[in-house]
Order: sequence, then structure tokens, then C-alpha cells
Amino acid sequence: MFQPVYLDHNATTPLDPAVRAAMLPWLDGLCGNASSRHEYGRRARQAIDEARQKLAAALGAHPTEVVFTSGGSEANNLFVKGAAAGMKPGLIAVSAIEHPCVLKPAAQLARQGWTLQEIAVDGAGRVKTDAYAELLLSRPALVSVMLANNETGVIQDVAALATAARSTGAWFHSDVVQAFGKLPVDFRLLNAAGVHAVTVSAHKINGPKGAAALVLDKRVELQPLVAGGGHERGLRSGTENVPAIVGFGVAAELAAQRVAELPQQMQILKNRLESGLTAIGARIFAVDAARLPNTSYFAFPNIDGETLVGKLDREGFAVASGAACSSANPEPSHVLRAMGVAPEIARGAVRVSLGTGNSETDIEQFINALQATVGRLQGLTAIAV
Repeated sequence: MFQPVYLDHNATTPLDPAVRAAMLPWLDGLCGNASSRHEYGRRARQAIDEARQKLAAALGAHPTEVVFTSGGSEANNLFVKGAAAGMKPGLIAVSAIEHPCVLKPAAQLARQGWTLQEIAVDGAGRVKTDAYAELLLSRPALVSVMLANNETGVIQDVAALATAARSTGAWFHSDVVQAFGKLPVDFRLLNAAGVHAVTVSAHKINGPKGAAALVLDKRVELQPLVAGGGHERGLRSGTENVPAIVGFGVAAELAAQRVAELPQQMQILKNRLESGLTAIGARIFAVDAARLPNTSYFAFPNIDGETLVGKLDREGFAVASGAACSSANPEPSHVLRAMGVAPEIARGAVRVSLGTGNSETDIEQFINALQATVGRLQGLTAIAV
């Protein structure tokens, strides 16, 4: 069977065999509802409690601070909308490069009487410190800045940003979905700096789809998005997805063990990748900023990113284009627009994101296929002109 080389780990990751093994019993005979009082239910509750402990330990949090959700999008919405529901409408500030699952609920609040201000970034995708300092003078009630961007991989100094926001009294949230497993993430240290909540997701760390968490300072009062039986401290009602939560716990445990070595391994591969990209004329975005060790975002002049992704797919390489996080939206990346990248360049954006299982051979073969494919597309462009 044809098996393309997978280079799209920021979108989702393969399920780790150890995670799968932990989940299998809960997909078979262990069928209990964790709210039931019989033995099946008690075992399910114990499994969830153990997974919560594993995730908390991996993040330097306390188990009571972990609220399980169905995904990162739900967790981000839970913070943005849930925190706002207990406040009078005020100012919400989010970085201009946030994932749509932060930008869109913030925009919904703006239609409900809140004032929304996007925090500007520079040409390398970093929050502009002067613009941020000026914004804080308006005393936002809610602030959300992601730790690492899903497209560019650019890392923000979230601890410093949160510390600066303390004087405003704002609740500060960070989407750390892309950072967890690729960088050390310690909620206790972030919390001490002024971060009140972070979002993590299982399927970005070789866990299953359908499980994520909002890790929340218990001083923050949230209104639930889903009301019902009062699950997850009353913040997320609904029968728990026991197999996915069990898998999440194991994946988090493995991610914490690997974070000492895996980033260095990925950085070596990324350096080789970007050396090859530069040699064949690619423009690498945010190259001067601190970035995730696995992420490279680039474009070639006069070559459409979607077209290039399709050609590479047929050559046996799975990568991502720089389009918005919706197959129905053909617009150039809002992240690149916020960075001031011209639309004609942004439309050519392609992302390679590395993960466990990738090798130097993958990189060599990819560069060779990319060079040949770009050469053919540039030849067609020259003929058309």
C-alpha cells in the first residue's frame, strides 16, 4: 500500500502505540459510564481520575485545575465565552495571529457589546511590545495570546506578556496546543507569572482526537458552554469520552518524557530542511524569530501554495498550505496578513511540520521532490507569461 511521507504534524499526529494499547480495553469490554454507581462506572471514573493526574503532572498543574473537553476549539471557547459571561462587557484583547477558535468567539463577544482589539505583531510574527503596552492602558478584561503559532511556529514570551497585564486585573489565557510536547510547558510557572488558563489537546501529542483540556486557575469563574449533569466541576456537562481521555493521559505522560530529547532531534531535521529550502529559492517566514523546532513555513515566488501542496501529495509527501483553518476559505493566511506579508506571497505559503517518525531520509527525499516540482511549476509559469 502506498504510504506518503507525513509532514503535517501540526495538523494532527499519529496515534502512539502505547496510547492505542491503553485505549483498547475502553473500546471493548470496559463500557461503563463514569457517573454510574456500579463497578463498571467506578472503574471508568478511576480511569478518568488517573488520566487527569497524568495530564496535570505533565503540565505542572494540580488535577483539580484540569477540565476535560472534546477539543482545543471547545476549550478555547469555554475560556473566552465562559469568562465573559460572568463579567460586564469590556475590552477583550487577542493577538492578531490566534487560531480561529479564539478569534471567532472574541468576534462574537464584540457583537454582544464587548470591544475587541487585536494585538499587532511585527514582520516576524512576534507581539509588538509597544502596541501591547499601549493596549494595556485601556485595561482589558480578557487577554489571549498563544504560546506558539500553528502556522509559523513563532514562540511568544507569554510569561512576560502576562506579567505586564497583571496591573489591569485581566484574566490571561494562552493556547499552548502547538507548544505542548515540543517545548517545556509548566502551568505552575506560567500561573505565577500571571497566566490564568491554558489549552492543550491530545491529538497534537500523538494522542487521540476528541480529547483536550482547559487547565484553569480556580480563581477564574467560568459559565459553562454546555449545561447538564454537572460533569467536570460543572464546567462541561456530558458523558465523558473515557477511551479518549485515557489515551490523552498516556500521551501527555509520554510527551513530558520526550520533551527533553525530541525537540533537539526535530531541530536538526528542520535545520537540514531549511538549508535545502534556502538553496532552491524559498522564502522562509519568521526566520528571525524564535520558533518551534519542528515547524517551517515558506513560499516560492509566483507559485500557488494549494497547487504546490497538491503536486507534492501526488509525489508522496503530505504537507499543508497556508490557507485559513477552513477548506471553504480560499483567503490567504490571516497570520501572514497580520505580519504584513503581501497577499501574492501569502497565497503561496506551505507548511512542513515534523514529528516522531520523521527521518533525515524523509527530508532529503522531500527536498528533491520539492525542487523538481517547483522547477516544473516555474517552467509552466514562464510559458504562460
